[in-house]
Amino acid sequence: MSTATPKMAPRVLLPMIFFTVVINYMDRVNIAVAAPALRGDLGLSPEQMGLVFSAFAWTYSALQIPGGLIADKVKARILYPILLVGWSLATLMQSLANGLAALVGARAIIGVFEAPSFPLNNRIVTEWIAPEKRAGAIAFYTSGQFLGLAMLAPALVAIQTVIGWRGLFVATGVVGIVWAVVWYIFYRDPEQKIEPDEPVQQVENEAAPSSDRSIVWRNSNLIGIYLGQFCLGSLTIFFLTWFPSYLVDYRGVEFADSGWLASIPFLAAFCGVLLSGQVSDKLVERGHGHGFARKAPVLTGMVLSTIIIAANFTDSTAMVILFLSIAFFGNGLASIAWVFVSLMAPKGRVGLVGGIFNFCGALSAIVTPLVIGFLVDGENFAPALFYIGFLAIVGSLSYLLLVREVRPVDEEVSA
Repeated sequence: MSTATPKMAPRVLLPMIFFTVVINYMDRVNIAVAAPALRGDLGLSPEQMGLVFSAFAWTYSALQIPGGLIADKVKARILYPILLVGWSLATLMQSLANGLAALVGARAIIGVFEAPSFPLNNRIVTEWIAPEKRAGAIAFYTSGQFLGLAMLAPALVAIQTVIGWRGLFVATGVVGIVWAVVWYIFYRDPEQKIEPDEPVQQVENEAAPSSDRSIVWRNSNLIGIYLGQFCLGSLTIFFLTWFPSYLVDYRGVEFADSGWLASIPFLAAFCGVLLSGQVSDKLVERGHGHGFARKAPVLTGMVLSTIIIAANFTDSTAMVILFLSIAFFGNGLASIAWVFVSLMAPKGRVGLVGGIFNFCGALSAIVTPLVIGFLVDGENFAPALFYIGFLAIVGSLSYLLLVREVRPVDEEVSA
């Protein structure tokens, strides 16, 4: 007796990853929304708040490589519910925090369970989506971090206004637990012979893993994308941590208005990442090589991100939001950088390279909140924005000078 196996079409798969990314980033950014009130209630200094913001990334970055290896081995249908429940319970724990240590501990636990998530996303797309369409697929689910937060920022502010910052953590934690159940019920792994709408090329996972793991550390092309991801992540983490406090504490915006204003740069980033994916795939369709088609949006985005520095030279809230929106639009353009992992990883090492790549991005989530906490001097936030703009320049140079070839790396390709 046989039973029919349900189909997992890309039109279902990608929205599922998209919504998971939304929840993932919601549980990263809720601390930023809570921060102005939380700092007052618990009496935390800017330096201590920087410590809280960075605590997530301590474990998140440290576990990227192990997380990538786990993503290569454990079925997504099983692994994702475990991760979702784990980080959602830690989110609930934040509602009970009464001091710095409890907040730091809860944020660190969230980092533990979120660590394998993006390497796992990339593995899922690599398994299901043909190489020539991956930039668009990656752009679609990556946009979840921007569109989701653009839509959620006013909602999160409203929730906190009604039930307080502790209630905010409860509400966001419950959502993740519910979605874990939904994922397990509806997701299916490729080996269950589910038929997508179009033929899937599974070259990366059918090939035997390359025997020399050290190549993922010593190839200059891969080093270029690792450095670029650190720089790209620094602007992203500013918006996920210090941005609401910047508006409320350093620009004098009312907290009730901060959610709507904060949503504008996220919408700009959402437009940037979708445009980047579509343009990049179209360039490939028209015969351009991956080197040009994939690097052009990333380089353009990195250059645009430097405009964040211009916010230091205006007192107008509208102009500040405009400059930050242009910068975050550029960040969105550059956010298809995950496509380089899919296209350049040695055979059978997509999860490992993805783990290293995301480890470098996560390092920015450790360094940048702390650096901003120390750079902020009284009411002067300008040094922090100069720091982020400088890293955008470094990121541009890494893709321009180090990433010379966009093709699979193997033992015969050496730096």
